[in-house]
Order: sequence, then structure tokens, then C-alpha cells
Amino acid sequence: MTTTVEPVGALLRGWRERRRRSQLDVSLAADLSTRHLSYVETGRANPSRDLIRRLCDELDVPLRERNAVYLAAGFAPAHPERPLADLGAARDAVEAVLAGHEPNPALAVNVRWELLAANRAMRGFLGDLPAGLLEPPVNVLEATLHPDGMAGRIRNLAQWRAHVLRRVRRQLQRTAAEGLAELLARLESYPAGAERAADAANDLVVPLRLASDDGELALLYTTTVFGSPRDVTLDEIAIETFFPADRATAELLRARSS
Repeated sequence: MTTTVEPVGALLRGWRERRRRSQLDVSLAADLSTRHLSYVETGRANPSRDLIRRLCDELDVPLRERNAVYLAAGFAPAHPERPLADLGAARDAVEAVLAGHEPNPALAVNVRWELLAANRAMRGFLGDLPAGLLEPPVNVLEATLHPDGMAGRIRNLAQWRAHVLRRVRRQLQRTAAEGLAELLARLESYPAGAERAADAANDLVVPLRLASDDGELALLYTTTVFGSPRDVTLDEIAIETFFPADRATAELLRARSS
């Protein structure tokens, strides 16, 4: 089978248009003439390795896609891709965040929301899911919104599902990551659930309201990413840490860990 590779100029133009930047804006920021940028985008000039770096930095191109740009220009990829287990201090940092977040749930995922690591509290939430949803690679969004997964226990399913879908759409627009469009289509096909009459007036953020054997849990989350990554795997890792949104949830989480 023949694989068609887009010209380097078309790839760079695509990222500029995705970022909604003009040629003038990008050329000034990357320190080259608008004419030269136009020539690169139309294939009349070949970019140097340094110019590719400058343009990708300015356009915030993900490292995986930067490698594709280098390859299209005839250069070797600039960024390695190693498994999480081989990332040394970065792996240790992920494990420290997950362990230190107990008794609250936390997990690490890649750009396609595939589970890379989880702490004990999070494994407790995932442990009772059907085996089909736990076959590697486990996709945490599918496990959450699939009707056979956690969806039946999410009290504000319509609200949470809408939030998740918006987040994946923004992520797809920003990264163009392979597999995200297919994931989004699957998530959109899952039942939405009944709309809530009204959101709680004192909610600071959209909470995940989850029924459990011990009572309802209300969780909010934060996302942590690595600054200035040079490895593709590290560039795509996000650590999702959940916090109790009320005192009752905090007490229930502490009780579950004892």
C-alpha cells in the first residue's frame, strides 16, 4: 500500500490556518519575510531544519506532528518517543503525583485518553467495570461514558458528557492527534442521559457527580502537563487529579482508603 505524505509546505500552512494566524503575523514572530514563508508554504522554497523549528515553536505544533514536518522536509525526526517506563525522572514525577494524591483518585493518560498509570483510589473506581472496557489500552473516556461503564452511576450524565465532548473537540482542534476524531465519534454515539433541571448554584466548576455504595461523590479535577517537553510521550502525557467538591465527598474518599 502506498502512503501519501503531504509536502512540508502544506503541513506548515495547515498548522498556521489551524491556529488562525496570518502569514504576516507568523513571519514577523518567526523572524523571516512574508514572501519567504509564502514560498515555503507553496513549495517554491525548502525550509531549513532551523526554520522548521522556529515555525513549529511559533505555531505550537505538538512534538509528534513536528516529527512529521521534519520527515516531510527530508530531515530525521527531532524528538524521540520512549515508553513512560523509560522516562526516568519524568516517570518518577508522574508516580509521585499519583501516590501523593491519595486518598483522592488520580491517573495519567496520553493524548488519546488511554490509561498510562493510576493510583490506588482511581483503580478502585475502575475495578468494577466490565472486562471489555478494561482491555488494554483502557480508554478512560469510553469507560466513563459507555452505557456499560460508569455512565449509569453518573448523576449529572448529560452535563458531564457535554463537558467531556467539548473538551475532546478542543483537544482535536489543538493537536490534530491521530485517533481523536474516531474517539469523539464513539463518545458522541453514547446516550446522553436526561438533562438536569438546574445546576447547583454553588458549583464552582462542572463537577462529576458519581453514585457509589457509600453515597454520592462530587468531584472536581485539575490537569497537569509537563513544561517544555522534548520527548513525544512526555509531550502527550496529562495527569488528571480529582479533588472532593464538598466535605461529604472528602470524608467518603478517606473512608474508602482505610
